[in-house]
Amino acid sequence: MIREKRNKEKLTGYYNKFIEEGILDPNVHPWIAESWQRCAARKQPHETLPKGHKLTREQVAEQQKLHQEVINYTDGLFEQNKQHFNSHNLSMLLIDENGYVIKNYALPFYQRSIDDIQGMRVLEEDVGTSSISIARGHDVPFLMFGPEMWIRECHSGDACSAPIDVNGKIRYIIAFFSLDQNDLPYDMLLAILLTMKYSLEQFLTMLEYWTVFDVVAAEMPVSIYWLNKNGTIRYCNPNGKKRLGGKDKMDEVFLNYEHLPIDKALGGKATLRKEITWITQDRTYEDVTSVMPVRISGQVDSVVILSMAIEDLKTTIAHATGYNSRYSLYSMVGNSAEFLALQHKAARVARSDNNILLQGEPGTGKQRLAHGIHQASPRAAAPLITIRCQEGPMSALEDEFFGSGDPGSGSGNGKLALANGGTLFLDEIEKLPVAMGDKVADAIINGIVDKDTGRKRKLNVRIIAACDSNLKRLTDKGLFSANLYAVVLGTTMRVIPLRERKEDVEIIANHILTEMAARHNMPAKKLAQSALNLLNNCTWPGNIKQLQGVIEQAFFHTAGGNIEAENIKLPGDKTMEKSWKHDKEAFIAVWKQAGGNISKLATMLDVSRVTLYRYLKKYNLGPEKK
Repeated sequence: MIREKRNKEKLTGYYNKFIEEGILDPNVHPWIAESWQRCAARKQPHETLPKGHKLTREQVAEQQKLHQEVINYTDGLFEQNKQHFNSHNLSMLLIDENGYVIKNYALPFYQRSIDDIQGMRVLEEDVGTSSISIARGHDVPFLMFGPEMWIRECHSGDACSAPIDVNGKIRYIIAFFSLDQNDLPYDMLLAILLTMKYSLEQFLTMLEYWTVFDVVAAEMPVSIYWLNKNGTIRYCNPNGKKRLGGKDKMDEVFLNYEHLPIDKALGGKATLRKEITWITQDRTYEDVTSVMPVRISGQVDSVVILSMAIEDLKTTIAHATGYNSRYSLYSMVGNSAEFLALQHKAARVARSDNNILLQGEPGTGKQRLAHGIHQASPRAAAPLITIRCQEGPMSALEDEFFGSGDPGSGSGNGKLALANGGTLFLDEIEKLPVAMGDKVADAIINGIVDKDTGRKRKLNVRIIAACDSNLKRLTDKGLFSANLYAVVLGTTMRVIPLRERKEDVEIIANHILTEMAARHNMPAKKLAQSALNLLNNCTWPGNIKQLQGVIEQAFFHTAGGNIEAENIKLPGDKTMEKSWKHDKEAFIAVWKQAGGNISKLATMLDVSRVTLYRYLKKYNLGPEKK
């Protein structure tokens, strides 16, 4: 708060009257009056500065190290105005948000040594009324005349302080103090104070932006370069530094530097999201790159380069779109010797890079096993891409495998290319037409066509295939591609049906209940012995998938925490199994189980999507069939 010059004799009279008689003159500034009253209520000493709270020398050094960037910047501001401080016998303090002096500038504050002041806490409860406490308490710059301060020995000079605000929070306070009552050029001092306040606030704001930028730039799988016109690097993120290998000029690292679109950007024309090859002595990077001119005052000053390896880009897209493993090998449970042997074999096979064929009846958990193998493999950080094979038009299958464009090319967003570096899970592979199987086998063995070079590019993909029937028999009869069969036949694993591991029914059922409670954030439920007896006596022709459907139905339809035998609707009870067809509540329950996902609901109820749309329309639950 900028104030007019006050008569110091009158101010001294107001102070003495309050200290000696407890009478507060109405001419005292209201903020100062409030502070005097608080100090008097605390019975704070008012003659000389008390020792108060003070950091140790080691703590001061630690604080200065913590605030080094701000101290360095404030040093520069002080040096620019040093002559004014010397001319008018001024000192300056830099105070942190907790009220501790982290640096003392110019002449000693209140004629004390620098070591006495640095580390001292100067809040109202420590030194009484001061321009620091007023500026901090009211979040405004404040000019205070000597006799308005609580400590009498400070009356010889004046003071002004300003809070340094960033995003609505006081981060620091800067304070000026004069050591005598000579007339001071208040307008000039306030101008310097406010200029320093503005400069520090702008610096701290930019410092916050750069701190966040550094965090983001360090985490992003992108090489970022900011280049001067002469090719020297003004900024480079950690990923970019790895490529440079310690050198500070790109033309010393990249052999094809003159062919990169950097000169084009210096001429003012940007190159955005183009596939560009970066060649070094040791390796070649295939990147998606943007090179953009930076204009200062209308003139191109420098360029910024963002370059991301295509493989990293594909992995990022895959994870962002959910193409990753949802299950570990140990999300599959059981105590039977047959199951444990399968689980141990899966863990061993996962560490190799062999293609895998999982054979077993529908519902035995082949998909979960494929997820677990991928997660336990060295490819776990790369995408797991799933294709549910089916008979259909070749064009639709080619689009899914190879993307839009010419068959066998990598020009689109096909799942084969997306799986590069990771795992491709081919579910129900036996349904894939022979001709399509041959195309897929050729792509896996020989690669896909690069649209830029016209040459085939090898893929780095591990295949995990799942089959509900005997794939060799189908191949021998000419009903499945012999070429693709040869590709997937690296390691064959038989996933045993639930009837061959009946002792696992109880542990699987309880595991499903635990997963259900966690997934839906609902209280846990237990299976009563009568319910377990009922489950153990079922043959489970639909295997684990069928057991899961029964447990989920019981979970949602049991009011209490215990599931009894009467709450279990076994698959043999056809009238109850199809109750959703005429019971809206039963349909809603299974609709919730599927999370509103049409494909999942169709699988759970073993009906077509067309049928489901009809019932969704009937119950007014979802989108109508177009």
